Amino acid sequence: MLEDKDRIFQNLYNDAGSDIASAKSRDDWKDIKEICKKGKEWIINEIKTSELRGRGGAGFPTGLKWSFAPKEIGSRPHYLVINADESEPGTCKDRDILRFEPHKLIEGCFIASYAVSAHKCYIYIRGEYFNEGKILQRAIDEAYEEKLIGKNASNTGWDLDIYIHYGAGAYICGEETALLESLEGKKGQPRLKPPFPALIGLYGCPTIINNVETIAVVPTILRRGAKWFASLGRPKNTGTKIFCISGNVNSPCNVEEEMGISLKELIEKHAGGVIGGWDNLKAVIPGGSSMPLLPKQVCDNIKMDFDSCVENKTGLGTAGIVVINKDQDIIKCMARIARFYKHESCGQCTPCREGSGWMWRMLERMAKGEASRDEIDMLMDVTKQIEGHTICAFGEGSAWPVQGLLRHFKKEIQKRNNFDPLVDKSKKIPYLVDQHLLDK
Repeated sequence: MLEDKDRIFQNLYNDAGSDIASAKSRDDWKDIKEICKKGKEWIINEIKTSELRGRGGAGFPTGLKWSFAPKEIGSRPHYLVINADESEPGTCKDRDILRFEPHKLIEGCFIASYAVSAHKCYIYIRGEYFNEGKILQRAIDEAYEEKLIGKNASNTGWDLDIYIHYGAGAYICGEETALLESLEGKKGQPRLKPPFPALIGLYGCPTIINNVETIAVVPTILRRGAKWFASLGRPKNTGTKIFCISGNVNSPCNVEEEMGISLKELIEKHAGGVIGGWDNLKAVIPGGSSMPLLPKQVCDNIKMDFDSCVENKTGLGTAGIVVINKDQDIIKCMARIARFYKHESCGQCTPCREGSGWMWRMLERMAKGEASRDEIDMLMDVTKQIEGHTICAFGEGSAWPVQGLLRHFKKEIQKRNNFDPLVDKSKKIPYLVDQHLLDK
């Protein structure tokens, strides 16, 4: 377990205030001028050495992303954009950072902006986080009053302005290029890549986009040293992480822990255990609803980091851990998730727009025991036709939960729909079109 001295977010449970005086007592804004004096290259190399990976879901190396920004400022200004959309079901880590540790984020914005030569930083917050946005705005105002940001920020000679932009509650705007489209006042639809935002991003200018938690840990890494951060966890899976534990547990919570902690230890020690005991566990979604679920036998031993999850055919994602016990109908759970993704698809890519609806309708039939025998194979086929055939990763995010269900609970679907996999008892239920269309 992580020792208290190694915790980055010391006010995660709002034990102290979120104001600037309380933040400074937790060493926020300490030695900020000295850090910047070491230069942009030093900052980027230190983040590379720490092996910090993005905490928004993809896990891309942060220092490497920063290094993609052009070294010289040409005719186009550089921008830093903070992704605080956090629409992934099961995830609420960024919300607590905005509420209780806003100055860590603002200080991180200043250091990151300086490192990538940006004078403007936009924080894109989901519209439902209205109160969190007010707290963050108050913290930004405090930072301006103390001259920590603004003209000649923190006496470093660097100018920085930070702006908050509220979204309108679209899941797809958590995808970085859809976020940029929304920020520009357009419909939130992902862009084709390349070109990548680091070269052509916001308003066609070089733009670095990072998640809230990723940026919030940067000042502590630079103060305490990259080697300290890299000593936690294991290579390429270093540092600490905020895990969000919800679902069928006795005490749902957010907790900062060392990367690589076992899933069982997280649930048993921090979330009060599974309702009905560990033996009552059915499955766990380890990284927000877009990641494939894991059955109990895998949950017994899996470590929570990027590579361990990939080895078990899932992903750490946002570390939004959703616990599902045996009291739940696992097929209905996945049907509900499929319905969410059908609703949130931006509709730009045909495989995702049409396939997400197909998956939901088939899962609804499977949950009711009305599916035909060949629909199980057809459902997997639909996920494969979506996966890898869309502009952004939303397609994969909608297909992976269904693949996880089929991988681990196929027999349960077969039993529910009353057919023996060895004997053809196919029901002639139409599946190519909606049933209500046939009834007309």
